[in-house]
Amino acid sequence: MGNILEQLKEADFAMLTITLMLTFYGLVMVFSASYYFSISENGNPLYYLIRDGIWVALGIIAMCLGILIDYRKYNNRIFIPGLLALCLILLILVLTPVGSEANDSTRWIRLGAITIMPGEIAKMGMIFFVAWFFAGNTRRARMPVKGLFPVVFVMCLFALLIIRQPNLSTAITLCGIVIVMMLVAGMRWLYVAILCGLGVFGVLGLILSSGGYWLERFATFTHPFDYEATSGYQIVQGLQALGSGGLFGVGLGKSVTKSLYLPYPHNDFILAIIGEETGYLGILFLLVLYCVFIWRGIRIALNCQDEFGLLLASGTVLMVAIQVILNLAVVSSSMPATGVNLPFVSYGGNALIIFMFMSGVVLNISRHIPKEKSVIPKKREEKHESNNDRWRYGRTHIPGDSHS
Repeated sequence: MGNILEQLKEADFAMLTITLMLTFYGLVMVFSASYYFSISENGNPLYYLIRDGIWVALGIIAMCLGILIDYRKYNNRIFIPGLLALCLILLILVLTPVGSEANDSTRWIRLGAITIMPGEIAKMGMIFFVAWFFAGNTRRARMPVKGLFPVVFVMCLFALLIIRQPNLSTAITLCGIVIVMMLVAGMRWLYVAILCGLGVFGVLGLILSSGGYWLERFATFTHPFDYEATSGYQIVQGLQALGSGGLFGVGLGKSVTKSLYLPYPHNDFILAIIGEETGYLGILFLLVLYCVFIWRGIRIALNCQDEFGLLLASGTVLMVAIQVILNLAVVSSSMPATGVNLPFVSYGGNALIIFMFMSGVVLNISRHIPKEKSVIPKKREEKHESNNDRWRYGRTHIPGDSHS
């Protein structure tokens, strides 16, 4: 136990603290947002609090495993292809009779009381795959055929299977993570522009060709109050919740919108309840927490000693950042409504466990970053070590040197 605690202490303290703060903040807000919905659906106001508490406990265990297992052990030809194959199998199974349907979408595989969401697992699988693929040879990122094509092919395959559910937001998130990770690996900006352009045309083509579902959502986004009684109902309720919260909010637990006005207030639109109860200052505080999380993740990635860790940390930070931006845009009606949860905060066991496990992986990466030490030189001449000394010692600490 003492050895485990020592390993936990070696992880980035700020990122660990922010992750736990976001998680427990989400637990409180899920309880507040779901209170009346729980009574209506289950007759028990504590129903979602208990379930979310279980997911939080499992998430903490997953995060601890991520911290304790050396991230470099994932960088092998057995784990990564196996994880990718598992993701592909699950994405195919969810489209068969095995898949469980809810709210006109088939995104889950139900195993008794537990549901598996293959789309969330696929995002994690792609992060590991891209990191592994480019870590061995970062020059691949500049090779269109041998480097970019295999990754883009897998990305498009996963995205198309996810869109079939339908789950456009997860597909967009997955593609965004992969494209920026390839940019970090060294892909040219020209290829980024081409992929983003193709993605925009693909989404527009999907909206126009669908005729009903996506086209209606696009129309609702442009004029939500014209569709207040139908497809724009959730957006309008979310906007009214944000507006009624004002600067300081109406008070924790005092939201009116959650009283069966806003459907599933503890899920994708939980930010609207946060805004109503804690005000714009509460949302600002939450965004500051996310910004600190992203900053620490970027710092860990930049200081990492190998490409695999750099790309893993980058992919995790991107997954959190993209989902925060999309969720904020949807709730504020800055983009068409689509199901994307708020990382660490929205109710949902699959997403929470994956976010916390990947945060644990990033924290494990931080454990392997050489720590700077302050050493006072005993002699003045020790400050002027020769070039031969620098070459011999490499990146290890030399008394008087500012780098470790």
